[in-house]
Amino acid sequence: MKTYTISEVAKELNLTPYTLRYYDKEGLLPFVERTAGGKRLFKESDMESLKIIECLKSTGMPIKEIKSFIDWCSDGDATLQQRHDMFIERKATVEAQMEELKRTMEVIEHKCMYYKTALAAGTEDIHKNKKMVITQ
Repeated sequence: MKTYTISEVAKELNLTPYTLRYYDKEGLLPFVERTAGGKRLFKESDMESLKIIECLKSTGMPIKEIKSFIDWCSDGDATLQQRHDMFIERKATVEAQMEELKRTMEVIEHKCMYYKTALAAGTEDIHKNKKMVITQ
């Protein structure tokens, strides 16, 4: 079975070794084996687990809650419902984030059109007669 160093994993997942050490310190990597000298040895399955951790983190989930998820995984089938419910909640969170980003994009697209038109006219005066909340 191939193993990877912390540097190799960090590079592969676009993380820093510091981040991986922090995750380990916070209890997010109980599955990572160590050599007799204490060096971390990562397996492919560990990298897959780290991808899930990063996914959860990108949704804004706090480390403490990610730790609960990792603990549930270790507990096995008895926690399937909790894990399912957690992902349903994360899905709702991401959907809300996407809606907010969509509204943000609409404003940005409007401003792109605004400035494109102003640039073509050589002035913002073309927009001055229109009712606009934000003109600049």
